This record gives sequence, structure tokens and C-alpha cells, in this order.
Amino acid sequence: MKLNRSNATLALLLFCAGLFTMNLLSHTGIARADSSKPATLQIPSPVQLSNSFTKIAKEAEPSVVQIVSTIQEKRSNMQFFFNGQPSNGNPFGDTNPFGNMFPNMPQQPRKAQGLGSGFVVDRNGYILTNNHVVENATHIDVTLPGDHTKYTAKVIGTDPELDLAVLKIDAGKELPPLRIGNSDAMEVGDWAVAIGSPFGLDQSMTAGIISAKGRDLGERDHQMQRFLQTDAAINRGNSGGPLLNINGEVIGINTMIVSGSGNFEGIGFALPINLAVNSYNQIVKSGKVSRGAIGIRFAREENSSLLKVYGASKGVFVSEVNPGGPAAKAGIQVSDIIIGVNGKGIESGDQLVETISAAQPGSSVGLKLLRDGKPMEVSVKIGDRAQIMADNGEQGPQEGDQGEGPTTHARLGVSVQSLTDSDREQMGLKSGDVIIASVEPGSFAEDIGLQKGDVLLEINRHHVASGADVRNIMQSAKPGEAMAFKLMRNAGGNWSAVFAAGTVPAQQ
Repeated sequence: MKLNRSNATLALLLFCAGLFTMNLLSHTGIARADSSKPATLQIPSPVQLSNSFTKIAKEAEPSVVQIVSTIQEKRSNMQFFFNGQPSNGNPFGDTNPFGNMFPNMPQQPRKAQGLGSGFVVDRNGYILTNNHVVENATHIDVTLPGDHTKYTAKVIGTDPELDLAVLKIDAGKELPPLRIGNSDAMEVGDWAVAIGSPFGLDQSMTAGIISAKGRDLGERDHQMQRFLQTDAAINRGNSGGPLLNINGEVIGINTMIVSGSGNFEGIGFALPINLAVNSYNQIVKSGKVSRGAIGIRFAREENSSLLKVYGASKGVFVSEVNPGGPAAKAGIQVSDIIIGVNGKGIESGDQLVETISAAQPGSSVGLKLLRDGKPMEVSVKIGDRAQIMADNGEQGPQEGDQGEGPTTHARLGVSVQSLTDSDREQMGLKSGDVIIASVEPGSFAEDIGLQKGDVLLEINRHHVASGADVRNIMQSAKPGEAMAFKLMRNAGGNWSAVFAAGTVPAQQ
């Protein structure tokens, strides 16, 4: 009897344990009666993200302002008629395809208005915006959120190289400034929020992500600019407004868009706030921005073939040295390779510009160079970047007739001609014996950037004095070999040294 009772008790315990296990598994989702059935999908609550954007709007919008700049222009007294009615200005739009048909017609002033955005960064009324929003303006009005008063703004200073301007208004009260973030901390995929006045619609807010960092648009006059790219909608009128992170901190200044229509197409660019802060601090302290420079030119993109030919694996290849500039006075030469500044390694042109521009004019830096593969060090006294760039922008002799001698086909897609003393004098050149007569489309020469009209000085560090020299060097080039060319190129009447390099293809 005891044995039967024990068996019954054991069976009951096993049955209960089985029920508990099945119930546990069914609740945890580890097992299902029918494994072919899909799991139930769960939709997360949208409340948290929605609340983040709402919080940004409430905190940031009171600090974002609308800017209207007035520019005094001149126009003809002649009145245009369009469809039988007087037209305000030009019926062809911004550009008259027939040009100025009446250049002697008396001119009368006309006021044009530009629209942009800005944001308060100091409670005393200091505002950051783009320089192009207020450039050449004779009057600037700022409108605060919820306040229809037009406050006259004063330009405290500008930084055209970054397209930045600092304004100040006297609103008779303290203004709420936006919090400044750290643009270097942003990563591709992070949320980004833009606020501004697109098409005059103030306090418009759009959201997207950071699409790319450090975007270089290749503008020579804005070498310092490295943009944050975003797909948050930016349109005309957004310029100068803030780009914010998910915490509501400014990480950029909305500056431009890429568009085939002139309106938003998903690609906008904002100046990183880390670049803007240094300029702002200098402007409010002294009214201007000072940056260092040493007076050299170099390719913005590293060319490994060029570095290899001149004995380096990394560094910045000097393609031109401004006569009389700081680098020239320190003994730096064309084809030197800068590999370090003050003991810190340099691997790219952007890194060199960032380091040198941060140095104050008048201070000195130590540069480590490679010359003919041999290391050397020089001390360079930093010059003023604005002055050096202005001096370097002077126009040289205009381009004249080029070589008329026989053409030599030199392989790898290039043909050359010899230059006479008369040719060089007419072209305003001091040196050079060989000019490129033609470059074949799709050839190695075209791929590395050689152009018709370039004057060849050296190939693989060997001076070329004739078409025969060029042909012999080119024909001896082996597939896979690095080949570098030193050239003189005319850009708008200004001859400057240019280097081009690449790896010889297997067949050509």
C-alpha cells in the first residue's frame, strides 16, 4: 500500500512539474506548440523620440532669428513691359540673356533684399550667421521669435574663408542663447535637426541624420571649410541657421545645399561649430580673424605615386613656394615633403593646414622635411594667412601663342612640342623647353591630369629639354612603375607649378 501511494505521489509531482515547464516555456517564447507559426511583432513606443524633438523645438526655437539684409544696387531707368504690363525689373529673371544693351543709360539705385537665418550665442545679443547672408549689406534687420520688432544689427566681424559673420543687436533685454555642442563628437547616422526661415517661413524645423563628416567641396577660397553633410531639409533662407544634435546643442551652421533645382534634394552642408567657435572668439575679442600660413602650395589629396618617386610613403608634397614668403625664407624648396610639425607627424594637407592656421602670425614652428629622401629640419616664422593669400592672388602675364614646332608623340597618351626663347617670352615664362600639344582622351596622361598647354619641366625628377627627352623617358616606363611630372600651368594668366603622378598601366 505504501509503494502504490508513493508511486501515485511521484506521478502527481511529475505531472505538475510538466505543466509548470510548459507554462514557463509558453510565456518566455522559447517553445511553441506549432514552430511553423511566426513570432508576434512588437511595435516600440514612439513617445521617447517624439518627446526629444518636442523638447528641442521648445528650447531652441526662441534663440533662432530671421535676418533680412538690404543691398543697394543700380539699375537702368528703362522700364520693361511684359505681356503688355510694366515689369518690376528684368522679365528674363535674374539674368538677361541679351546682356546690357544700353550701357550708357542713366542708372538709378535699387534696393535688393536677402533672407537668411541666425542664432543667438550670447544673452547680450550676439548672433552667428553666414557671411553670405549679410555680405555687402547696407542695412540688416533681425526679427526675434514672437516679436515683430525689426532690430537693426551691427556687423561685429566676418570670416569670409569660413563664410561666417558675427552680428549684434540691442533688444533691450537678455536673449536666450543656444547651447554649443561638439561637432567632432558627431558620427554618421546621428540625428540632426535644422531650424531656420526657409522661404521666409520662420521657425521651420526639419530633422534628418548626419550623412557624412569632413566633406570638402574643393573651393580654393574656402580651404578651411570641412562640412557636416545632412539630409535634414535645408532650403533658401535656412542659411546661417543652426544644425542641432539630439540634445539640442549646436553642432553646425547651415550653409549650402547641392541641388539641380535650387531647392532641397536631400544634400545639405553645415559648417562644423568647432571651426566656427574659434573664429567667433577672435572676432568678439579683436573684430577680425588671424590665421597662420607659411606660403606654400600642395595637392589637397595625397598622391602615393608622387610621394614614392620623391622618396616618401606619406607626408605633404610641396608643389610651390611663394617667393619671399615664410617658407622661402626658411629654405623650403619645391618637391620637399613635410612629414612633421613641432614633433607631431603630418600625413595630409588638411592636417598641415589645421596645424599651421592655428598658429599665431609671428610665432615660429619647427618643420621636419624629406628632401631627396633625406630628413632635415627647419624653423619657419609663421605669416598672416590673409596677407599671404592676397599676395599670391596677383595676376601674372597672360597666356600667348604656344609652340609651333614639330609634334612628338611620347607614348602614354601625350604629344609634345619644343618651345623657343620667343615662345617663352610671349607666354611670360622664365623656364621650360617642352609644352604638351595634345592629350589623348582616356589615356594615362589624361587620367593623372596632364592638360594641353602644360609646360613640362621634369619627369621622374629628370629635367626634360626636348621632345626626344620626353619620348625616351616615357617609352622606358614599365607597367606598375610610379611616374611623376613637374609642370607649369597657366590659370587665368598666372603660371604656377603643378605636379601630376600615377602608376603606369599594363598596356597603353
